[in-house]
Amino acid sequence: MAVMLTEVDHACWEAQAQVKIDLSRIYHDAPSERLPQNANTFVQSHLNGGGVFYCALFDDRLLAAVSVQKEADTWWLAYFCVRKSMRRRGIGSRLMALIAEAAREQSNTLRVEATQLQLEDQLLLTRLGYRPKAGGVYFELNPLAAGGY
Repeated sequence: MAVMLTEVDHACWEAQAQVKIDLSRIYHDAPSERLPQNANTFVQSHLNGGGVFYCALFDDRLLAAVSVQKEADTWWLAYFCVRKSMRRRGIGSRLMALIAEAAREQSNTLRVEATQLQLEDQLLLTRLGYRPKAGGVYFELNPLAAGGY
């Protein structure tokens, strides 16, 4: 399945009804204990706070999303979720690879805060080329492990 990377910011979310529907569906599929609040409130709060979502787009539908907080030269990724009906098809891995490519093109480092990660999340990040840094406080993408990143 050939997915494309798309960025959803507050303006995009406000302007496109389908984006609202798709992001809501993506995060409603997440286990409730993995989000800091209900799905709709989480999405709206993240966007209102200046964050964006990087999403996997296929046939004009969002299938997966990662929340991103952009700093000067670092993107902090969190709350990765794939639609339940689309899981186990490589969409999530492809989304993470596309984000890595976009970050590299803009000379940004990718990091994921480790404090709330479950073991399976840590294993996935390690498989994708992320390594623990700062005494395990966060994971950072290893450019060599990510195909030149």
